[in-house]
Amino acid sequence: MDKGFLPINKEEMQKRGWQQPDFVYVSGDAYVDHPSFGTAIISRILEQHGYKVCILAQPDWKNDASIREFGEPRLGFLVSSGNMDSMVNHYFVSKKKRPNDAYTPGGVMGKRPDHATVVYCNLIRRSYRETPIIIGGIEASLRRMAHYDYWSDSFKRSILLDSQADLISYGMGEKSIVEIADALNSGIAVKDITFVAGTVYKTKSIEGIYEPEILPSYEEMKETPAVYAKSFKVQYDNTDPFNGKTLVEPYPNGTFVVQNPPQPPLTMQEMDDVYALPYMRTYHPSYEALGGVPAISEIKFSLISNRGCFGGCSFCALTFHQGRTIQVRSHESIIEEAKLITQDPDFKGYIHDVGGPTANFRQPSCQKQMTHGVCKHRQCLFPKLCPNMKADHSDYLELLRKLRALPKVKKVFIRSGIRFDYLLADADDTFFKELVMHHVSGQLKVAPEHIADPVLRRMGKPENTVYEKFQQKYKKLNDQLGLKQFLVPYLMSSHPGSTLKEAVALAEYLRDLGYMPQQVQDFYPTPSTMSTVMYYTGIDPRDGSKVYVCHNPHEKAMQRALIQYRNPSNYDLVVEALEKAGRTDLIGFDKKCLVRPKKEMLRKDGARPAAFNKSQSETKGQQRPANKEQKPKKTIRNVHKKKK
Repeated sequence: MDKGFLPINKEEMQKRGWQQPDFVYVSGDAYVDHPSFGTAIISRILEQHGYKVCILAQPDWKNDASIREFGEPRLGFLVSSGNMDSMVNHYFVSKKKRPNDAYTPGGVMGKRPDHATVVYCNLIRRSYRETPIIIGGIEASLRRMAHYDYWSDSFKRSILLDSQADLISYGMGEKSIVEIADALNSGIAVKDITFVAGTVYKTKSIEGIYEPEILPSYEEMKETPAVYAKSFKVQYDNTDPFNGKTLVEPYPNGTFVVQNPPQPPLTMQEMDDVYALPYMRTYHPSYEALGGVPAISEIKFSLISNRGCFGGCSFCALTFHQGRTIQVRSHESIIEEAKLITQDPDFKGYIHDVGGPTANFRQPSCQKQMTHGVCKHRQCLFPKLCPNMKADHSDYLELLRKLRALPKVKKVFIRSGIRFDYLLADADDTFFKELVMHHVSGQLKVAPEHIADPVLRRMGKPENTVYEKFQQKYKKLNDQLGLKQFLVPYLMSSHPGSTLKEAVALAEYLRDLGYMPQQVQDFYPTPSTMSTVMYYTGIDPRDGSKVYVCHNPHEKAMQRALIQYRNPSNYDLVVEALEKAGRTDLIGFDKKCLVRPKKEMLRKDGARPAAFNKSQSETKGQQRPANKEQKPKKTIRNVHKKKK
């Protein structure tokens, strides 16, 4: 293999003595040759297997000639929107345009199109009608079957059809891309590559497919969203390589989109091999004059130790993309990469992260998974911890100790997220103590997401009592060690199931905690998550129950404002929310109140109205109904305590 970056233009290709590449990889990101980028992993794996790969990064989709930079590849085009779904990359949840793109030189926005995978593929088809196109990455992976698209508020077909591609390599793709490449290289037509795990293809005939699971047709789901909810549940239950079935989605004119079961998880040796490839570990030097690629700063001094997640959060797409089976690198592999990091002239002694989707998952939740797969109808952590789960941090702890002992390493942080319910399930507190002592930079970021149990159930998160137990233990350990470190909870507003009632309960919780978050994430409906299906259908696919969904932008703003009720700019929204929720007892001068009344709400003589002179406890249950049909409500806090 040649050392250095893979070619990004014709001149660089010719310097290698190549007349024609085997594959042209079209990406919506700038070219960063680092194992945190899917483009780098897939292209280096193909290179390792003897294939010539050129990178066409961020081509001008308005110019047909841009796609012809390298000419027609011998075997095919590989297309990805980049490390993010292009729509998430472009837009806030409010659908307003983001000002910057961290995956573009200089952070410039607008160097890739909306729905980049579809646009790039159609650009290719205008020049190369028959050349095989294989799409992959997060955008293609999560849109592989019919799905709800939040940005257009529409129900879309499989991206395979809209893009005119031949195959989808979904998930992480290391194994499937090599099988596809070898099949094409052996002369098999792309339309006949129907046998590779981790792929989706289209066909006119499903004869010969062994025991397929036939999903509802696209027309049925588009007509009746509840049917889509049922279909999604079947898809969700078939994301495991050991017990997943082949899924078939019918379309008009006799077309079928067929999803093969996922590729098998990588062994430890295979994971090590992926991360040992000759990455340059930075962006292509041609971007230097443009200011470099900002995204490199987030991962340059971080280490990926695992892949997959059995957390099962409803709003997360990891189950669909990486699966629930944990895959890990060896200590030796991670230590070797850490040594490379310490040799970087910019390294200041701090390893920013050692983790993955969930940092403290370094083994399968139970050994049964490795032979029988994950349970189809049962989660590992939700609603309660599975009795078969073994919580053990000893391997992760040993790894962190080795990293801390490396020369030039001053501190090893953990920033990719700790699953606190799993941490509490470990009977041995050694890891928890060392986490507090060595791996927190003053603040530990955790993700309780909410405190109202009805919302947490929809989120697939543990009850609030679990987080409270974690908080208490964290504080106790800090006190014992003489440290003043804090928890920074990530919170989400407007998730399906959250009404103004639950939003007020969260505001009260934050009041009692004495904490106001600087940032709040409004629920973002992204393709192929359980929560997005709830948002679109109003149904929880897990049990078919109806779910309250906040669609109104103004109500969303009120829910978000309640979490940051101390912010003066949120005052009017908070007052309006409390009035609508029948909680005007929280408007006043008592220490339990969230906001003070406006001057207009005071009597003309400047005295406080009697209602505001009473304590909160005296006025509970005595508020006027918001309208004639609404009965006085019990207090949120008392109801919440009762449920606990």
